[in-house]
Amino acid sequence: MSESDKKTAFQEAAQAQEQGLVAEFVQFLKENKKWWMAPILLVLLMMGALILLSGSAAAPFIYTLF
Repeated sequence: MSESDKKTAFQEAAQAQEQGLVAEFVQFLKENKKWWMAPILLVLLMMGALILLSGSAAAPFIYTLF
C-alpha cells in the first residue's frame, strides 16, 4: 500500500457525512464527559420557547402556569 493510498483520520473525517447540530452536541457531551451542560441547555430552550409563545395565541394558557 503506497503512502497516497493511506487516508489520515483528518481526511476520513473530512469526507464523512455531516452530522446535525443535535447529534454533534450529544457527541461532544459523550466524548468530553460534560453531562452537566445538558440540563442548562434544556432550561434555556424551555425559556426561549416560553418567550416565543408569549406573543402568540397561547399566551393566556402560559400565564396560568405561573
